[in-house]
Amino acid sequence: MLYSVFLDQRLVCFAVLLFFIPVGGDYCPPSCLCARESGTVTCRGGEHPGVPGAIPDWASTLILRGNNLTTLPRWAFCPSGARRPLVTLSLSHNGIRVIEPHAFQGLTSLLVLDLSHNRLVSISPGVFSGLLELRSLNFNQSLAPLAAVQLVNALSLGEHLRSLHRLDLAGNHLTSVPLGIHMSNLHTLVLTNNSIQTVGRDHVATLYQRPRMRIYLSLNPFWCGCELEAFYSWLRNSSQVPDVGALVCSGPGARQGVRLEHLQEEELGCADQDLEAVSYVFLGLVLALIGVVFLMVLYLNREGIKRWLNNIREACRDQMEVYHYRYEQDSDPSLANVAV
Repeated sequence: MLYSVFLDQRLVCFAVLLFFIPVGGDYCPPSCLCARESGTVTCRGGEHPGVPGAIPDWASTLILRGNNLTTLPRWAFCPSGARRPLVTLSLSHNGIRVIEPHAFQGLTSLLVLDLSHNRLVSISPGVFSGLLELRSLNFNQSLAPLAAVQLVNALSLGEHLRSLHRLDLAGNHLTSVPLGIHMSNLHTLVLTNNSIQTVGRDHVATLYQRPRMRIYLSLNPFWCGCELEAFYSWLRNSSQVPDVGALVCSGPGARQGVRLEHLQEEELGCADQDLEAVSYVFLGLVLALIGVVFLMVLYLNREGIKRWLNNIREACRDQMEVYHYRYEQDSDPSLANVAV
């Protein structure tokens, strides 16, 4: 009797535990905040050396911020190989240095990926594999120089990011506009606060081919010399740069601090360079003409010149014979006496 009562109490306690312990998709990782109503899981504060392994199935937004992730391995968010219905993934301020291939594999519904404020030194070519629905990608203040090159190479695999609309590369010390990216649906390219001094003619030609794309370029040290002429002409006739009023020259000379939209075309100094080039061409033509005239004169007077050369040769021969005769007299005294 007593054993039966004790067994019943254990069964009741076990049932209560099953009721209160989250099972499967309702589990919330330690040190994280889970809000099922908004579908958001937030893990902050440096207590997560890796990606939490037990993310609820209902989560559509995952925010990992201020942790020490260092490396995003393959299938980092879907270790079992199953797809996860995340729509927004924020990984800013995590000290991430390396992203391995297929790190985001399985996130087929992802629309927004934020990797800003990290320390990336290595990005693998296939890192964006499977992100066919991604709309927004943010690398603000995250890229070392080598990682920036690797990122452009990874982005050139356009079939992986065919739906990308916005790419943020602000604050990464880029020195050129990365327009080798073959993504026809890209609407917004943010390149503010970089180290871009000029935009070459090839890149300007690409901008003409993408009239729908908006490009943000403020806080770059533009060098307002003749090499900027093509970009300046495009800028004056285009509405693709929303922050055009904030583009400022870093030099040279008196142009420092002048807004590009207030510059006059002649201030770029291209007219002086063109004039100098024309002057050199004209001088070359004049010298060539003088040379041709000189050769023609020589040709037309070839007989007279030949006689003149013969006369000079005969005169030189006579003079040399005189010198030779005097030399013989000076070297032989007997000849000198005979001459007397």
